[in-house]
Amino acid sequence: MRKNQAPCSFCGATLDEVERLITGATGAAICNRCIQACHIAILSDKDGRLAGQQEQDAQQEIFLPPPAELKSHLDKFVIGQDRAKIALCVAVYNHYKRLHLKNTKKLSVEIDKSNVLFVGPTGSGKTLLAQTLARFLKVPFTIADATVLTEAGYVGEDVDSILVRLYQAAEYNVQAAEKGIVFIDELDKIARKSANPSITRDVSGEGVQQGLLKILEGTVATIPPKGGRKHPEAPLVPINTRNILFICGGAFETLDKVISKRINSGGGMGFGAEVVSKDENKIGEVLSRCEPEDLIRFGLLPELVGRLPVIVSLDELDEEALLKILTEPQNSLVKQYTALFAMDEIELSFTQDALKAIVKKTVDQKTGARGLRSVMERILTPYMFNISKEREKTILEIDAEIVENVLARNKK
Repeated sequence: MRKNQAPCSFCGATLDEVERLITGATGAAICNRCIQACHIAILSDKDGRLAGQQEQDAQQEIFLPPPAELKSHLDKFVIGQDRAKIALCVAVYNHYKRLHLKNTKKLSVEIDKSNVLFVGPTGSGKTLLAQTLARFLKVPFTIADATVLTEAGYVGEDVDSILVRLYQAAEYNVQAAEKGIVFIDELDKIARKSANPSITRDVSGEGVQQGLLKILEGTVATIPPKGGRKHPEAPLVPINTRNILFICGGAFETLDKVISKRINSGGGMGFGAEVVSKDENKIGEVLSRCEPEDLIRFGLLPELVGRLPVIVSLDELDEEALLKILTEPQNSLVKQYTALFAMDEIELSFTQDALKAIVKKTVDQKTGARGLRSVMERILTPYMFNISKEREKTILEIDAEIVENVLARNKK
């Protein structure tokens, strides 16, 4: 009788593939997995949240300082970028204020969320800004790389893997994950080659952009809790992305040329023409004038640009800013390496000329703040390797001559 039992009328699973298979009077059958899925669907409201979850959300206290206080906290960890900090703090404050009012009061209007797009050179602090703010607000946070994503059904990670990482960062708490922040880096790398739709299949570019549309706007996605591809036998977890804040970022290396071309489209003729000269054409200044149409010309889908209404530009870091980054933040590199050497009872210090030489080398490499650690590692690695021989020394001072000599040896 068990061998002749009909498969599940919903998913087609046989008795060997599921734990239980219940057959009705008409011969139709349903498995335990489909029963569980139906149970969740019945208890969920129109937004995909379980009954009683709204009351639980309303009871949870939301830690939300005003924008000025959020920026004050960012100033402790991120140097400069005041324009980007103000725009980000306002966007984040409005996002979580919207959730708080939605849970505690009945609003006459429904306020949509405003996702954020960071546009700026590599190493300018895009990831650090989002990460620092999420840590301060104590909300789940995850970073996804857009370059490894592919369209659903192809080899690689699909967009649902982003939600899996957020769910895991929230310690498998759906309610916490639905209030988290997702940072999608390298968004510019999935741009179309031109503003016109592609004739051939672009599964890692335009296809990924299409896949991002729904989760950016808000949808109930079902994800495998442990990651990987969805499997018929594996339980799936529903996550509503409507209240998840998405922050996207990218270097957009040629976007400044697109913007300059638009600004100078009048040909630069006449008294009323606006011309951006080469001397004034700093990347940060040009990117600050970015419009949605520029991103579309760069290769982003108009629908995707529409789901990223807050466009924030970041300035390219100059030598003065990099010098402050080395020493001033709470977790500056100088403080980190000083603490590292102090564990071996060595007092590490840098002369001002040494710090300037490190900054100059980083500027030459054009790697932004991220390149400072690379230069510091090259300088300090010989001393860290011979740490046991240096135990007799209690003071290690790095001057400009040491920096130049170490960097010169690395070139050979």
